[in-house]
Amino acid sequence: MLILQDVAYIHPNRDLLFADINLVINKQDKIALIGNNGIGKSTLLKLSAGKLQPSNGLIKTTTRPYYVPQIFGQYNDYSIAQALEIDAKLNALTEILDGNVTDTNMALLDDDWAIEERCREALAHWDLEGLDLSEKMEKLSGGQKTKVFLAGIIMHRPQIVLLDEPSNHLDRASRAMLYNYIETTSNTLVVVSHDRTLLNLLNTVCELSKHGITVYGGNYDFYAEQKMIESDALNQDVKSKEKALRKAKDTERESLERQQKLDARGKKKQEKAGLPTISMNTFKNNAEKSTSRVKGVHAEKVGSISQELTQLRSDLPDIGKMKMGFNNSGLHRGKVLIDAKNINFGYANQLLWQQALNFQIRSGERIALNGVNGSGKTTVIKMILGELEPLAGTIDRAAISTIYIDQDYSLIDNKLNVYEQTQQFNSGALQEHDIKIRLNRFLFTKDYWSKPCNALSGGEKMRLMLCSLTIGRQAPDVIILDEPTNNLDIQNIEILTSAINEYKGTLLVVSHDDFFLKQINMERSIDIE
Repeated sequence: MLILQDVAYIHPNRDLLFADINLVINKQDKIALIGNNGIGKSTLLKLSAGKLQPSNGLIKTTTRPYYVPQIFGQYNDYSIAQALEIDAKLNALTEILDGNVTDTNMALLDDDWAIEERCREALAHWDLEGLDLSEKMEKLSGGQKTKVFLAGIIMHRPQIVLLDEPSNHLDRASRAMLYNYIETTSNTLVVVSHDRTLLNLLNTVCELSKHGITVYGGNYDFYAEQKMIESDALNQDVKSKEKALRKAKDTERESLERQQKLDARGKKKQEKAGLPTISMNTFKNNAEKSTSRVKGVHAEKVGSISQELTQLRSDLPDIGKMKMGFNNSGLHRGKVLIDAKNINFGYANQLLWQQALNFQIRSGERIALNGVNGSGKTTVIKMILGELEPLAGTIDRAAISTIYIDQDYSLIDNKLNVYEQTQQFNSGALQEHDIKIRLNRFLFTKDYWSKPCNALSGGEKMRLMLCSLTIGRQAPDVIILDEPTNNLDIQNIEILTSAINEYKGTLLVVSHDDFFLKQINMERSIDIE
């Protein structure tokens, strides 16, 4: 069991991340923890794992959780054994077997005489045979690092497992192994992930937001249905409040006009009666007070409704506020853009693929480029872009405009600020106010315009990339996406999906996220073996 009671966390810079978090996770629960980037999901996992301490509140657990971190290279200076926190136990076993049977070594080993064998089995299970536990983590690929920590579940045999974006960097085969573990394990699980296939394997969704944690008793599909119902209700509330605001303003105007007519009529009557100036001034003051009172009553009501409407609008999903407006490619559908015949690549005459590749890419197609990690997908992309030439075979390229968007959004120039970045794509000579209108559509308010691009999150860089593309006079003929969802939360994946589905040009996508590929309507695949 894992209990979070009134938990709050304040950053070292004194900014409050979240407060009043209450959650009870029972034995064998399988929980998805979701929420927008920056809301604090990873921090909450680290607090639950004991890697951080809460600023307020209590975290209680019946057993020590095992934590699988999101990989950013933060363990590169560690050996595999150190990263998995088994180095002390392995050293103790070696010391004991060498005859150094001390109380300290026996306590460190804790009767776990099978630790070495279990480590070998764990690495083999995740296709990591041959890895030396003393090897540095920096020598491993992103996928291997993730699988090392997943192998640690077998090594540590925990009852509670906390996983932070565990499918990142995994190829399709490794994801299938992860999904099987999640389906079959009796461990208690708390998982932070944007992988909708994985999220559908979990039986409860907990959404972390600025309002706290909301629990939905079902998988991700159930959660999405409930959010749609909530969104529809919220949109109805917004429309209803907008109608009430219009009515209140109309009533305010009519009341003021009526009061002004009454005052004018009264003034005319008093003038006809020939009242003295002092009486006329009294009448004038009373009329002004009456008008002011009417204004005050209605202004208070209009202000109250306006405030409620502003709050409702702030709760609308950001994707509902965004306008994409992609232009279409100017090419006719079906035109051959890339024609690759018997191509292969390699170094020192050592070919990369056992069988040469043959494929065509035609205008308007949506194609998935499939292959396991290390199969050469990036090499194929570079040949399509003309950055590499095949060692064997031929590749013909039409004169086309192509945008390559990798998972790090390298087209974003980190030396520029947000506004300067969009200007790099301003081929249509848009005025400054037009560009800032576009930036606002993509949720970049004036507070962002001078912000350096290197300070943006992955989701923010993705939105800036999409905004920059819409500023260009003509959409690119081909967009190539290389693992575009790796560093995005669900909200930003939905934004990307919506944008890509508006694009009518040619699309080539490398992704192990089958859910995403299905949503962007892939038509066929190029498979690399």
